[in-house]
Amino acid sequence: MLGECGMLERDRRGLRKCSVTLCKEMVVDELFIQSLQTDDILTDSMAESILVEPTSHKRSWRLLSLLPKRGPRAFSSFCSALRDTEQQHLCALLTEYVDSPLPLPTQEGMVPAKRARTQESMEMCLDADSPITSPVLPCTPDFYLSHCQQSYNMVSSPRGLALVISNVSFDPCAAPDLDSRKGGEVDEEVLRKVFTELDYIVTVRRDLTAPGMRACIEQFGRRQQHQTVSSCVVCLLSHGVEGAIYGTDGQLLELDWVFEAFDNAHCPLLQNKPKMFFIQACRGEEMDCGVEQSDGPERTQSPGCEQRDAGREGEGDGDTRQTEERGRLRVKLPQRSDMICGFASLKGTAAMRNTKRGSWFIQEVNSALRFRARDTHLSDILVQVNTHTTYHSHSKYIFPQ
Repeated sequence: MLGECGMLERDRRGLRKCSVTLCKEMVVDELFIQSLQTDDILTDSMAESILVEPTSHKRSWRLLSLLPKRGPRAFSSFCSALRDTEQQHLCALLTEYVDSPLPLPTQEGMVPAKRARTQESMEMCLDADSPITSPVLPCTPDFYLSHCQQSYNMVSSPRGLALVISNVSFDPCAAPDLDSRKGGEVDEEVLRKVFTELDYIVTVRRDLTAPGMRACIEQFGRRQQHQTVSSCVVCLLSHGVEGAIYGTDGQLLELDWVFEAFDNAHCPLLQNKPKMFFIQACRGEEMDCGVEQSDGPERTQSPGCEQRDAGREGEGDGDTRQTEERGRLRVKLPQRSDMICGFASLKGTAAMRNTKRGSWFIQEVNSALRFRARDTHLSDILVQVNTHTTYHSHSKYIFPQ
């Protein structure tokens, strides 16, 4: 039987019975909405009306109120969007309230959806080439009340805006020495999910030139919503050298300029608010002595999947050029207030990345935020991340996976 505007009654009943759980657990972000737009379930105006909602709960509720009016294909498209964004447990929940198997999308060439993983398999999936996806642990009321006077005011919802710039593929003509960052796409998805769960509105941009990164950051810093939120997050994932990261065109964007774009003078909307930066890029060519092999300039037949996020523009040019370049691009973080930055590597060293699981640094940031954000200061979390990342740099080649 058809329900309102053609949606099957059984589908409407399933949405209605699961609405509380969906509103509580569902992650409705740009990627999720884009999936529904691609299937012509949502119009541009509908998508905008959902994404402008101030909280995750309200975005979910707005979407669920629109779906029953979008025809008989809306339910199957909604389930596909859940699977595509790795929310299979919610898709499985819906099947309990549907009398017959879920209708599948009829698009030609559609790849069958992966089998939904159990909570146990999700928590143990790091050794199966997948990041940790355990839910972010909430802060207890007692801990909050005992620490709120010494902490930043982080009570807005959304908690802040987050920008993730991920350069994976580089122009082979303009940047022939910069390899594709295989595994980088894993990092951007990991960051999108964890910060969405922490109640940030996340924007992900991939494969930008140096001018494109500059324009994107400037536009992000001017967003008026910064005035009403409590904080800001910027994640930059690319190849790099000390003090700068590469655009897909092989040109460098100085990190000093990035920090300046968010300081008190250039971004007054974020004055006295915490601004968090996470930089996944090399800061030099040196390798940790514990690493036996590297998939770098002089490649070996390593059985692992590890690479480093350094460019090769300095090969054969001597130490003088590298010294001058590093001095010119030096980061001046201490001159800015309310800022904290986590780097994937120490000054002058390479940052390591697994081509299947993503970078070591982002893996550890994801894990630490999920398990410790509820009761640990971010500076202490970054110390823990550094400890675990250093441990991995001494172990992953010795015990190939």
